Amino acid sequence: MPEAPAATPSGTAPPTTDRARRSAARRRAVLMILGAAGIFSVAGALVKALGGQMPLAQVVLFRNLFAIPALLPLLWQAGGITALRTRNPGLHAARLAGGLMGMVGAFYGYAVLPLATVTALGFTMPLFLTLLSIPLLGERVGPRRGAAVLAGFGGVLLMTLPAGASGGDPLGILAVLLGALGWALAMITIRRMGDAGESNATIVLWFAIGATLVSALASLPGWVWPSPGQWALLAGIGLVSALAQVMMTEGYRRGEATLLAPFEYSAILWTTALGAVVWAELPDGWDFAGIAVLVASGLYIWHREVTLGLKR
Repeated sequence: MPEAPAATPSGTAPPTTDRARRSAARRRAVLMILGAAGIFSVAGALVKALGGQMPLAQVVLFRNLFAIPALLPLLWQAGGITALRTRNPGLHAARLAGGLMGMVGAFYGYAVLPLATVTALGFTMPLFLTLLSIPLLGERVGPRRGAAVLAGFGGVLLMTLPAGASGGDPLGILAVLLGALGWALAMITIRRMGDAGESNATIVLWFAIGATLVSALASLPGWVWPSPGQWALLAGIGLVSALAQVMMTEGYRRGEATLLAPFEYSAILWTTALGAVVWAELPDGWDFAGIAVLVASGLYIWHREVTLGLKR
């Protein structure tokens, strides 16, 4: 006669059920990040297509302004205007500062650097994120996870150091690196708001509203009216970015920052392809070596944390 399963306290799920639930949540969070990375790559290509002909503040303005209508269904699903109520105004302000820092750095980089180079430099964000998550989130980073993140950063170096030695734009490189630091701070703030019970709609909408207001004020001194083609690109940037931001926020709101960050490396595949097809920015052997290391580090973490349910 088979042995009966061990009893569990009333209302408590068996350990196997908890593990399956955690694995499913991690899998969903990782898939959100993978999707967001691909969609953000399209937004980056649209920014690059502007060719630096629009003031940076206006690009940031319209990126957020055109995103707001696309986010209204999210507001409706969350219960209407009441979804904007928050008990964490300070965290929203910090998320706004970090997000704007990241956006400005990336947009400037798109104007002066190859598309894939900007993406690769942006992948220093997981290193910043891992280091900052320890004191700011209290997360424990085991040696295997830390080694995988550092290996991914090594892949970034394989791609960027040869290009830097051949004369990349130093100011553009610095701007993108500072932007990566800003994104890391923003992701940490999103996780803290998620832990505090803040909804995805509240986090995303307050950022769009705040970024629109700040960039509108910054745009006034040097305003330039866009041409019809530029209007189309600006609208596309806003709409595409809105979808990617919803997915990114949902992923980081539900998953550990140091688990999810390496999966943003997948964007290099999209930006490398877009750069090659549209701007003839062909990758070399160093680029392909870096991509291989980046993808391998992300797959390693996926296998350990999602498939095996391990955290160290």
